Amino acid sequence: MTSVNRRAMLGTLGAAAASASVGWTLPAAAGTGGGDRPNPAARPVAPVNAEVAAAHSAAYKTLPQVVVGVDVEELMTIHTAADVEAMRPRLVAQVWKSTGGLPAGRPEVQRGVGTPAELPAFEGVRRYDRLTVRMPFGLYSTVFVLEPRRRPHRRVAFYHNGHGEPLDVMRRTAQGLLDHGYVVLLFAMPFYHWNPTTLQDPNDPTVIQKPSHNDLGLWESAKFSPLAFFLEPLAVAMNHVQAVYRPSSVQMVGLSGGGWATTVYPALDPRITRSYPTAGSLPFFVRPGSPKPSPTRGDWEQRQDMQPGFYGVADFPDIYALGSVGPHRRQMQLLNRFDECCFNGVGHRSYEAAVRQRIAVIGGGDGAGGHWELLEDATHGEHQISPFALSVILWDLDTNCAHLP
Repeated sequence: MTSVNRRAMLGTLGAAAASASVGWTLPAAAGTGGGDRPNPAARPVAPVNAEVAAAHSAAYKTLPQVVVGVDVEELMTIHTAADVEAMRPRLVAQVWKSTGGLPAGRPEVQRGVGTPAELPAFEGVRRYDRLTVRMPFGLYSTVFVLEPRRRPHRRVAFYHNGHGEPLDVMRRTAQGLLDHGYVVLLFAMPFYHWNPTTLQDPNDPTVIQKPSHNDLGLWESAKFSPLAFFLEPLAVAMNHVQAVYRPSSVQMVGLSGGGWATTVYPALDPRITRSYPTAGSLPFFVRPGSPKPSPTRGDWEQRQDMQPGFYGVADFPDIYALGSVGPHRRQMQLLNRFDECCFNGVGHRSYEAAVRQRIAVIGGGDGAGGHWELLEDATHGEHQISPFALSVILWDLDTNCAHLP
């Protein structure tokens, strides 16, 4: 796109995107039948929301001092595809200590459960299924499967919510995926939304605890990592998806804590083809520079001091590579510059180019062996997957899945 054409497009979008509650029009679902191809639309772009930017300090617009001089190329230990294949099982073994591999089990399945009361209303759903994933200490996770009435392809999408973000944000993203013909699986974090809030005591199963995430270190042992509470539902649901739907690809989108899961799980399981983690992580050297809160530490599962074994294997630049490298794999990290919660500011600019370049080199340069990029969303000031960000996700999926049945 030429600079003249780009300025023209920005001018067209400016009025809609300049408001904090930007009224973005999502791209239409492509095609009408089994041979669908995406609309030949340009990638959505948007200007900085001037009103929101004016309400924020320079800390949201300039590189923090803490990132200056950090050599991200040296920070990354992955240099080749062989490095990826060597590091992935080491991380998997940190999560599933007793087996050292991804879970092979399948969930309990209830088909055709009607419209679940736990969910907001969706349109165009042919059937709802309920999956139950049972884990140690009496914990289980519920996963909802939404089959669209219109299925022009065999693609599946996971959507993972975070630490209790409003369900209307989940609905907007999941509805967009349904409208584009995806079977959608909805995940929530342990103890949030429709998942139970109690856990058996690690020393006495007759005692029931009601822990927070920050208490989960008490359940850590030589044979068990509580990280499995977060990641095992994804693996077990993936086993179900592969057996039942035989998908041509599986995508994953997540917000906040779900954005963390959408960063980490694709690093462990290359069956995730494309991933779009939103407001879910920053490399550890960047976090002290986030304007709000300062520093952005993350929750128990996201912290290096709480997970020295896991993050001792890989910092996030390497985790981004693990989630991106492989045949036709892609990851787009989305960060809200003016996010009211966390992982905000522009500190990500210190690592974006180095990570993108490293993954491009490993992947062969044409994207066929892996692609990573970062979208900085400055259209709003909320902790969300914005309408603009969703339009880019759907465009990216339509554009890069066109060859898949």
